[in-house]
Amino acid sequence: MSSDTTSSELKRVKAEAGREEAEDTRETADHKRDDAEDHRAVAESARTEAEAFRVLAEKTRVLHEDLRVQLESVRQEREALRHVAEEARQATIAAVAATADALAANLAQMQFLEDARKTVRQIKKTDPGDVH
Repeated sequence: MSSDTTSSELKRVKAEAGREEAEDTRETADHKRDDAEDHRAVAESARTEAEAFRVLAEKTRVLHEDLRVQLESVRQEREALRHVAEEARQATIAAVAATADALAANLAQMQFLEDARKTVRQIKKTDPGDVH
């Protein structure tokens, strides 16, 4: 029986060692599984952050494009106003020139009438019998 006991004891020791090895293997596998889950969670978090960053980048791009369009619109409006101001300036110059021409014509007419009046007065001042 001593050999049976020894053999049985040896089997029990081997079985115990096998159980401990299996337990260690299970713990290692659990640890690796936990690490893999942690890595997966970190990767998912990074993916979520990257997606949020992509969305922000797209919003920024759209906003930039909108601002560029608005800036171009303002530039075009400014250019149109510059043209309108130039046309108004030219119209003012033309109006001033026309006013000056009209004033010059009125002055010439007034000078002509004044000269004619002077001539009429001179004729009236002379005696009708003073014809030489």
